[in-house]
This record gives sequence, C-alpha cells and structure tokens, in this order.
Amino acid sequence: MNILILGATGFIGSTIASRLVADGHLVTGLGRNPARAALKQPDIRWLQADLATMTEPGDWAGILKGHDAVINSAGVLQDGLADDVTATQAKAMQALYAAAKQSPIRLIVQISARTQGAAAELPFLATKRQADEALVSSGIPYVILRPALVLGRNAHGGSALLRALSALPFVLPLTYANNHIATASMEDVTTAVAEAITGDLPPGTDVGIAAKETLTLAELVSLHRQWLGLPSGRVVAIPAILGKPVTWLADIAGRLGWRSPLRSTAMKVMSEGVRTDNDTTVVQPAATAAAATLSANPSGVQDLWFARFYLLKPLVIVGLALFWLLSGVVPLIDPERASSHFLPLVDSAPATVLTIATCLIDIALGLAVVVRPWTRNALLGMLVVTFAHLVGGSLLEPALWLDPLGPLVKVLPSILLTLVALATLDER
Repeated sequence: MNILILGATGFIGSTIASRLVADGHLVTGLGRNPARAALKQPDIRWLQADLATMTEPGDWAGILKGHDAVINSAGVLQDGLADDVTATQAKAMQALYAAAKQSPIRLIVQISARTQGAAAELPFLATKRQADEALVSSGIPYVILRPALVLGRNAHGGSALLRALSALPFVLPLTYANNHIATASMEDVTTAVAEAITGDLPPGTDVGIAAKETLTLAELVSLHRQWLGLPSGRVVAIPAILGKPVTWLADIAGRLGWRSPLRSTAMKVMSEGVRTDNDTTVVQPAATAAAATLSANPSGVQDLWFARFYLLKPLVIVGLALFWLLSGVVPLIDPERASSHFLPLVDSAPATVLTIATCLIDIALGLAVVVRPWTRNALLGMLVVTFAHLVGGSLLEPALWLDPLGPLVKVLPSILLTLVALATLDER
C-alpha cells in the first residue's frame, strides 16, 4: 500500500515508518522539518508541512493523492511558540477527513490516547477526543489506537524524563511517586499499526495498548535505573505542591518554544497516573511489560550520558543566558570606567559608545538564547563574540592573561559550555 504518515519525524512516527517500509509498503512521511529524517530514512518519500496550517480540506488534496491509507502519529502536548494544539489536533484532522472522503483513502489509523480522566478537558486530550469522534462519524474506515506510555530503544518526552530521573545521584525525588503507570513497548504499537494496515485489526477497532502489569512511578524509575547499570537509589516522595514551581517554569519555557515533559498538561495527566481503560476502548493486555521491553533493548553508555545530561541541558541554556545578560548589564553601571579598555584605540567618547554597543550585543544574545527558534544562531553568535573578545583582549591588554582573577582565562569554560549546548540542542 501507499501510506502517508503524519508526524513521521517523531518518536513513534519514525518507528512506524521503518516498520512499514520493512513490510514492503511505500511510505510518505510528513513533518515540519524532515531534512535530517530524510538522511536517516532514505527509503521514505518526505514532505515538509505544518499541520497547524492545514486546516482546510483543500490543503490536503494534493498530499492525499496517490495514497491508500493515512496514519496520524502527530501530536502537540501544549500550546507554545511554535505549537497550536487546536489547529494541529482538531482543525487539521477534521480538514483531513473531509478531504479523504473525496480521495481514494481506504483507511485512517489514528494514534490517540485515553481521553478521559483528570486532564480530559485540557486542550491536549479535548482536541484528541474531538478528532477521534469526528473520525468515527466521518464514514471513513478507521482504527484508533490508544497506547499507554510508550517505551522503546529511543526515548522522547515522558520516556526521556523517566531515564533522566533514574540517573539522578544519591536520591530520586519524585512527585506522584506511588501513582501507577501503564506502559506499552514501541514494538506493540508498530505491530498494531501493521495489523491495522493488513486488516488483522478490522476497521472500526478502537483499542488501548498496555501491558497487563502496571508499575508505580517509583518502581518504573527504579527499573530504568537498573537498566542503566546504576546502583539503587532512595526514592523520596515530594508533595505535588512543591513541584508547582518547576511546572510553572516549564510552561514558560513552552511559550518560548521548548517542549518540556514537565509542563502542566503532563503533570495533570500524571496526577492520576497513566491508564488506558475507559468506557469506549478495549485494552490489549498482551502488550509487553516494561521490564521485558527494557531487557530487549540493553542500554549503552550513550543512554547513560543522555539520562545524566537531560535535566542539565536547560540549566546550561539558562546559565549561558544569565552569563551573557550579566556581562552586558554590569559594565553599563559605570560605562566610562568599563570603556577604559578601548582608550588605547579610540578617544573617550567613541570608547563609551563602543562599550555600550558591545554590552547591548551581550544582552541581546543572552535574551535570544532562551527563545528556541533563535537558540542555535544565538549560540553561534556567542562563539563569534567570545573569540572576538579574546583576540581583542589579547591585543589591547595581554597582561589580562596573567591577571589573578583570570578575566580572559575564565572565558574559555564559557566557550566549552556553548559548544556543549550546540552539540545537544537537537531534540529529534
């Protein structure tokens, strides 16, 4: 079959795409930024598009042409700088269904979620529920899959957070430590999709995917810690109210384009645990248990590095932002004194202007680095300005290299920190 996969660059979508290619299907992947995915998966035809902009049936007509089935694995947890939950998960899907009625599409497979419970009315689950209901009433043959927390060889979102929490030193501070988490393996999900394509899961199926066994969050984190080869750590249950500041900061980061799994939507879902059972779905209890999933995918040192650095990454970005903001603000307290370094080259007035200009550049870079679409360019700008600072300082006042306070020597660690941020910036 010719199959179109929405969200094919994502955690679940990319694995589904690989499975269907291996099964002999012709696969087209749609994503917002598929350039790297096209290098990793050259057997897939790639299209670049943003679902949030495809809210009219006419936006889909050309894309659906020539395809027999559509698999929707795209999703947006929460509104942010580059994310629109309603447009992506509801309006775009309703437009897709309207266009599919006028096309040869024979099946739509929707990767959804349990849409009941504490977070049911939040946009993430409310729009998924709207899309599911619209699909059911559309008359198009469909299969809806509702996996629990998906574990696999790779990690993203909630599964990445599990790994990060498990790698914390000494103690494991957890909110909702005793809440139960239903899991499914990535293999369970891809197999269900493959069965939907072949008809082994018949049209009209609405099924949850979860192992019969559930673990508490504390047990699941401890299991991941063992998987990483780390000694057991003491779990410390943290009252949910103490986690509110972290959630608040994560929501602010989301508005700046960072997709943290600690945002308020995810925490609301976690407040009652992760489940798949509701009144409308049948759960497949034959799914792979968490321990078996991890055992089938032994960890390597790269997994340990990822887990240890995952929660450090935002601190690195914030640290760089504060460093550059302070380096720009502090000289402005006394610009005439700060401009003395330029006096060997220019007169007093131009030296003051030059000092203010360089301070404003530092402040601009410090602000830009926290805005996700600007982060890479801001980091590159930091490197350029830092090297210019080192060269200029070496030419104007080479004695600064021997200064006991090390004003030039201390710049070298900031260069390394910037390079680390650049190296770990990508999230897919």
